Amino acid sequence: MAGHSKWKNIQHRKGAVDAKRGKLFTKLIKEISVAVKTGGDDPDSNPRLRAAIQNAKAANMPKDNIERAIKKASGADGNELIETTFEGYGPEGVAIFVECATDNNTRTVANVRSAFNKMGGSLGKDGCLQFIFNRQAVFTVSEEDVEDVEELQLELIDAGAEEIEVEDGFITIYGAMEDFGNIQSKLEELSLEAKEAGLQRIPSLSKEVSPEGFGTLMKLIDRLEDDDDVQKVYHNIEFTDELAAQMEG
Repeated sequence: MAGHSKWKNIQHRKGAVDAKRGKLFTKLIKEISVAVKTGGDDPDSNPRLRAAIQNAKAANMPKDNIERAIKKASGADGNELIETTFEGYGPEGVAIFVECATDNNTRTVANVRSAFNKMGGSLGKDGCLQFIFNRQAVFTVSEEDVEDVEELQLELIDAGAEEIEVEDGFITIYGAMEDFGNIQSKLEELSLEAKEAGLQRIPSLSKEVSPEGFGTLMKLIDRLEDDDDVQKVYHNIEFTDELAAQMEG
């Protein structure tokens, strides 16, 4: 069992994002669209689409919205979304990785660069954060849905899980990117519905920041997350209890 820093790095902003329900739905629909375009409209043969549907359901997106998004993406008139990423550094040398899905890459580049520049950060070259972030399969399930956590661990390790964390009523499963489908299939076989599933960029190195720097970094992350073209923002801030209290204060 690993520590809880990874989970907090991924999840500590989830409440703030969830509050912006409309923007969250927009991002989820984009993920469904990209999943359909890259792997087809059949969830049974498209693990990424299955995960996108799960995440949409977990966010209480109406079933009709999900079905419309799949139908639109599979049609000839569906928008062609380009997946693109940006790597850079924020204040105090914090690494920030931005994933986007856009129909206008010129606009997206300008907006992301502007956000970094205005908050004292800078964009780097593609691959400059490769040594900091590892792309992994990540699933979360509710602990109350699991009868025997130790038995679940054994089942998931056989399916490719590398680390399993239990904290705050959730079980978080980490595995290699290549084992995403295997772990997803095992959870389905065990009748466990993931609260969140997908490929995440997990920091292998964390960075301590001052309270002042943290405030500026949160403004930068907020600005990026508010952009309709941005799907996910990852960072390697060492998320301490002091910083948690600062966010809640």
